[in-house]
Amino acid sequence: SFSEDVLSKDAGECAICLEELQQGDTIARLPCLCIYHKGQVYLRMHIKFQKVASVGCIDEWFEVNRSCPEHPSD
Repeated sequence: SFSEDVLSKDAGECAICLEELQQGDTIARLPCLCIYHKGQVYLRMHIKFQKVASVGCIDEWFEVNRSCPEHPSD
């Protein structure tokens, strides 16, 4: 399970897509406190934003996995 939130400040990179987690991104916060993109994901290249997926990184991850990508034994 996870809680959905909007990121209030930049927070490094998403371990799933390796894109930066930036202020204003919709995120999922797992019980272990790891955060990942939730909702639409955009590839930030140069000045333009290109849509990469219609669902968030953690949504796709949970389709085939039931644990945190960084803490698989939790």
